[in-house]
Amino acid sequence: MADPATGSEPEPVLPAGLAAGVYIQDGYGRISHVNGKAEELLGRPAGELLGGDPHELLHRNPDGSRLPRPNCVLLQAFLSGQARSLDGCQWFARGDGELICVGGVSVPYEVDGAPDGAVVVFFERPPGEAQTPAPPENLEALTDLADRLTIVAETTAVLTSTLDLDESLKRLVRLVVPRLADWAVVDLLEEQGKLRRVAVVHHVGGRHVRVEELAGPMPPLLEGSRMPLSRVLRGAAPRIVTPEDYAGPPDSGIAVLQRQMFQAIGMRSAVIAPLRGPGKVLGALTLVRTEQEKPFDAAELALVDDIARRAGLAVDNAQLYERQRRVAETMQRHLLPPLPRIEGLEMTVRYHPAPHASRVGGDWYDAFRLPDGATALVIGDVVGHDLQAAACMAQVRNMLRAFAWEHTEAPSVTVDRLDRALVHISDVQLATMILAQVERDGDWQLRWTNAGHPPPLLVHDDGRVCFLEHGAADLVLGTELSPARTDFRQALPPRSTVVLYTDGLIEARDLPLSEGLDQLASFAAALADRSLDEFCDQLLSRALYAANEDDVALLALRVPGAP
Repeated sequence: MADPATGSEPEPVLPAGLAAGVYIQDGYGRISHVNGKAEELLGRPAGELLGGDPHELLHRNPDGSRLPRPNCVLLQAFLSGQARSLDGCQWFARGDGELICVGGVSVPYEVDGAPDGAVVVFFERPPGEAQTPAPPENLEALTDLADRLTIVAETTAVLTSTLDLDESLKRLVRLVVPRLADWAVVDLLEEQGKLRRVAVVHHVGGRHVRVEELAGPMPPLLEGSRMPLSRVLRGAAPRIVTPEDYAGPPDSGIAVLQRQMFQAIGMRSAVIAPLRGPGKVLGALTLVRTEQEKPFDAAELALVDDIARRAGLAVDNAQLYERQRRVAETMQRHLLPPLPRIEGLEMTVRYHPAPHASRVGGDWYDAFRLPDGATALVIGDVVGHDLQAAACMAQVRNMLRAFAWEHTEAPSVTVDRLDRALVHISDVQLATMILAQVERDGDWQLRWTNAGHPPPLLVHDDGRVCFLEHGAADLVLGTELSPARTDFRQALPPRSTVVLYTDGLIEARDLPLSEGLDQLASFAAALADRSLDEFCDQLLSRALYAANEDDVALLALRVPGAP
């Protein structure tokens, strides 16, 4: 993950005094990271190496010719996802054309439980020593280094692949438990400096188990507290903690809860490291060993510090993204109007933003009284899932309201006037829409026109359903073709429900549109006797369960029963 302050990738933790080159190979076989020692040994700047195939760039026969891929030990290790010691002499090509003999180790790393690359640690040795096995302690040090770099590489990979805060924390916990500790605890400083313990996770029986009773709001952070967690949350360096650190009297409410938790889980050794964002501390990561007898050491402390630093940047990005989403969603909801109160009619609406977009988009609804006493209902969808689409949606809504209010005409005439105006006085490219009018002339009547939108659904109170489609829908808005538009009319039986919706309610991954319509009809039929609010809630939840990835706007109207 790039550091926002510098734009550069954070350096992995390297044990002091170990003069080893390192390159990381991603799941596509490309070099994704090199350290300074690797640049020095290879006589190549990082820019020449990053993104390249290490086999093509580096691996050679003793005479300098290209090493056949089937004969390459490092390529075999990468493809098999296995650790491999570089026994003998592996020849690497330098930038100046010379060859160097290297030894070292290649270790795979995993992302989300699957092999996804390799960490190669190498050092130069004289060719005369090529057949002499490296001392066991050297290989152990290299293997330990590679294992640590593997965790660092995984941390970067898993935390940069999502902007969802909860998902980031889940991935972080799965990464460090049980590899580094038996328990992981995450505390976050929220708005107004409130501290919340958001995750307490234990690895038991091969599963990650959240211990919810140990999570929740924490006491206030006191400036004067000298206990480890309080100091780390105020910006102190990470530190190793033992039971003795909490043997004395606690000096804050945080210290009381921390001691209670450590006693409850049987802490033997722990590390507490700050989650740092740009210019501030966002929280703390605590790793606890209860079953592993080996206490944390200085090298592991440095490793956890690096992981926490990367996690802090991920948390900061996720929080910033979530704040932007909340602002955008608030703006979207303010753009969507409140419903008018119409005597005798029940109306309700639902809006659900696209789960992976910016929480704003072009899906919209509207309902308003017309001068002749009829009620206008609108459902529409402007192309896009961003602020541009939301802005265009607002333009369409306002223009439609003006046209509908100024001229009491059939829905088709109003939509035709809107369509001809859009291309000249708006930024809208394409949009679909249904404009309907609910009128009462003895019985309740629905009159509507459809500009390329999914058809309305009529649900009888006995569970019978039908889509209101009389031939193909008219052309979408924004084509500049000015097609003839058609009006339709339907009597609304007592206690019947009309559902207007956008395509997010019927479209899902790998689901044909016809099946989406059939599912909607089936769901609606089963809910016909529910209250209108429950009807909409259940209809929306069932549709969203089907892997929906789009915005959903839903407007439902129910006419009264027979007098």
